[in-house]
Amino acid sequence: MKKEIVDVPGISNRLKKARIPLSTAVRGGGFLFVSGLPPLDRKTGKVPIADITRQTEMVLDNIKFTLEAAGSSLDKVVKCNVFVTSSAYFDEVNAVYRRYFRRDPPARVFCNVGAWAQKFDIEIECIAIA
Repeated sequence: MKKEIVDVPGISNRLKKARIPLSTAVRGGGFLFVSGLPPLDRKTGKVPIADITRQTEMVLDNIKFTLEAAGSSLDKVVKCNVFVTSSAYFDEVNAVYRRYFRRDPPARVFCNVGAWAQKFDIEIECIAIA
C-alpha cells in the first residue's frame, strides 16, 4: 500500500507557510485521513473571532472542501473526532453537525480539550472512505 499526501487548495499552503508539520489529508489503505481542522478562513488564512455555531460551520465546510478535493465526500466519512474547549458546546455543535451529517452519521468522539495556540474553540478530524 502506498501513502499519498493530498494537497488541499487554501489549506495545505497555509499550513506550510505557518511551518506546521502536518498534512491536511493523507490517502492510504482505501481511506482518507483528514487532520484536525480549525475554523480557518481559506481565503485569508486567518481564524476569525466567532461564536461556536459559526466556528463549527467553518470547520465542517473546510472538512467538506478537503474531502471533495481528495475525491471523497461527507457521505463517505466513517469516523469523526470533535475537540472543543468546553463541553457546554455539546448542543450547539450537534445542531450544526446534524446539518452536515443528515443520514447515517459517522462514528464519533466528542472531547473537551485545553486551549490551542490560536483563539478558537473547535477542531474536527475525520476518516473517510477514499
